[in-house]
Amino acid sequence: MTSALLQEAQAAAKLDNLAKAEHLYKEVLSNSAGTNEKAIAEQETALYELGTLYRDHKRIKELEQLIQTSRTVMSGLAKSKVAKIIRALIDLFSTVPETIDTQIAVTKDCISWAVSERRNFLRQSLETRLVSLYIERGAYFDALNLINTLLKELKRLDDKMVLVEVQLFESRVYHALRNIPKSRAALTSARTSANAIYCPTLMQAGLDMQSGILHAEDKDYKTAFSYFVEALEGYSSQEDSRAISVLKYMLLCKIMLNLTDDVHSLLTGKMAQKYAGRDIEAMKAVASAHSNRSLKEFEEALETYKTELSSDPIIRSHFSALYDTLLEQNLVRVIEPFSCVEISHVAEVVGLDTRQVEGKLSQMILDKVFYGVLDQGNGWLIVFDEPRQDATYDAALDTIRHMTTVVDLLYEKASKLN
Repeated sequence: MTSALLQEAQAAAKLDNLAKAEHLYKEVLSNSAGTNEKAIAEQETALYELGTLYRDHKRIKELEQLIQTSRTVMSGLAKSKVAKIIRALIDLFSTVPETIDTQIAVTKDCISWAVSERRNFLRQSLETRLVSLYIERGAYFDALNLINTLLKELKRLDDKMVLVEVQLFESRVYHALRNIPKSRAALTSARTSANAIYCPTLMQAGLDMQSGILHAEDKDYKTAFSYFVEALEGYSSQEDSRAISVLKYMLLCKIMLNLTDDVHSLLTGKMAQKYAGRDIEAMKAVASAHSNRSLKEFEEALETYKTELSSDPIIRSHFSALYDTLLEQNLVRVIEPFSCVEISHVAEVVGLDTRQVEGKLSQMILDKVFYGVLDQGNGWLIVFDEPRQDATYDAALDTIRHMTTVVDLLYEKASKLN
């Protein structure tokens, strides 16, 4: 009977008859399965398929209620099976946009239930999931507090698999908070823990990706690139969506190393063809602008592909540094032939606002990129030749220093004679 209801519900779902499918799935769930393995498996299927139906139709409230219902339906099952079903239902939220707050609320509710039912394995799993949600939302201090609690417990239990995952999250949180030394220390701990167990492909790819990000922070783009290659292989083999981000980071490394030819060879490769789209086009436009040393093209690329380039904080931070470098190169090239030039002319040539150019020139003078002064009254930039240090002064100081040493030694010898 249950089997026929389930098949009918599946047929209604395929025909996009939501009301009928929902009614039939609920009827399957309302029947008592007892110890019948087949009936239990069908109820499990009904739960997941009804959840998928709610997700596809953006019925968030109903999905939230279904998760609460699943606890009652599956109360007689093994704890590991219940944990798997609840995690699978919570994961359905991840593809629905703008549901992060709902996901956090549902996960917290499930954690409270797991605590009351003394299901420690499920609680730890859900708390790990909650950490990832906090990171996605940007609530880094909430994530850090939960991570510290989890780490104490996991180290005591010696659960290496979950420990690696939590330590990787810790590294990401510290990186987001710009505490790079602690981020690196957490990643080292995660790698040490991972060496003691079989590390799943996705987790290994996550470790490689984080290693690449931290090496890129140190401007070691060559090593970062090698880690990103490993991460891309891992994510690509599992058809994970994070592969696109890793490919963008690989292109970023080649752009920052000024290896334009390598960028083009990567873009024509099989992997780039597989993930072709606006994300890859955005990186191609930036690479072209950097190759041409064109600030205007770079700004146009940033404007055209604003979502693709600005949404990722790692890409954004490195491109901010790249923009400053390009701006400096352009300004130096423009002012090089002059000893005195109007700031408005420099701004016109580079295609930027006068005030912005004036601020950048002031910073470059302070950083000793070139020597000069800004005459703000007349709106001029006066450029000086690089001062040459006269070696005579250094030689004279060395001579005086040696003479002082000689006099001191003669005084000591004279004192001994007396």
